[in-house]
Amino acid sequence: MKNSMALCAALLGLAMGQAHAGSGGDSYNLVEKGRYLTTLGDCTACHTKPGGAPFAGGVAIDTPFGKLVGANITPNVANGIGSWSFDDFQNVMSKGHSPGGKLLYGAMPYTAYTKVSREDNQAIWAYLQTLQPVDNAVETNQLPFPFNVRTALIGWNLVNFTEGEFKANPQKSAQWNRGAYLVEGLGHCGTCHTPKNLLGGDKNSAFLGGANLQGWVAPDITANSHSGIGGWSAEDIVQYLKTGANRFDIASGPMAEEVEHSSQHWKDEDLMAVAVYLKDEPKDVAVPKALPASEAAMVAGKAIYADRCSACHVGNGEGVDGLFPKLAKAPLVNGADAASMIRVVLAGSRAGATDAAPTAPAMPSFGWNLSDENIADVVTYVRNSWGNAAPAVSAGEVKDLRKAMLDNR
Repeated sequence: MKNSMALCAALLGLAMGQAHAGSGGDSYNLVEKGRYLTTLGDCTACHTKPGGAPFAGGVAIDTPFGKLVGANITPNVANGIGSWSFDDFQNVMSKGHSPGGKLLYGAMPYTAYTKVSREDNQAIWAYLQTLQPVDNAVETNQLPFPFNVRTALIGWNLVNFTEGEFKANPQKSAQWNRGAYLVEGLGHCGTCHTPKNLLGGDKNSAFLGGANLQGWVAPDITANSHSGIGGWSAEDIVQYLKTGANRFDIASGPMAEEVEHSSQHWKDEDLMAVAVYLKDEPKDVAVPKALPASEAAMVAGKAIYADRCSACHVGNGEGVDGLFPKLAKAPLVNGADAASMIRVVLAGSRAGATDAAPTAPAMPSFGWNLSDENIADVVTYVRNSWGNAAPAVSAGEVKDLRKAMLDNR
């Protein structure tokens, strides 16, 4: 429910530490800008528990080191951020520490948010102050010893964190710079799509080159022509982010949630700016040699594909535009890590429903009637047919992921 403009003006004055916040119209516009920026940052993903109050926290985040929980960021004084000043909030976003100097874990992507401008943070802060205060206590740090000792984050930051607002590249267009600001900053795309080092920080030398998180592959979204999105047009990228599907792919898992809660609501000009940025530097890479069709796994996989998959994805892997994704020369199919492919064959998948595409297409589960070897064979076949070329999948990989999925139910 929107608060009155008078209340927004009063809250804005408190947030900015000013005696006078300007006209009610100005404060309303700032709050609405903050609402949009909060959507851009997909803050819901970590701070709104399914079925819970907006931004009241409680979302469990599984990391390789243990579990963290998204904080309550409503203006509740006791258990939210109601006692904070704007400078406290700015320090969280730009420096990675909350009031009292408490260091934050990288699951809160301040390593990207540090690039967000102070002006934009003021708008986000103004919006957060208009939320319903929710008295929900959250214990954010649930990591086991020694990872729960926050002083270790001093060293982590030295290795993985560079503080500083985004600086525009004068050699690039305003549209490119807007895209860079969104991807590198508030959109924090690298948090999922960049490979991680042993400490869980981003390997910036491979920025956006793809990563495995929680059993899902966040694929390569560079302009790599084989396993990245080099073959996508700018319009393909915009369509995917707006609807959750394009001729190459349908969003599933965490990406389907991101589209549903965040990118479908972005302004078209922001989506196009992101596309221009991602498409800026095409990369032609050495394409591996596909497995020969005579390989035993390829022969078995071809038969399984014809029986279980071809009705939707068609015999040549071209799929049905907007309904069933194209498998031929698809980036996710050609990636080094097949975890997402294995996962959707095992458990099925449903794309997120969006305003532009309210009927979410789905894929059934085949884990109940295909063995580990069957699934390995059909995934291997898909990854080495119709112009695709990627490493074979073993039955052991399928077995391990099947067990992990059952353990995490």
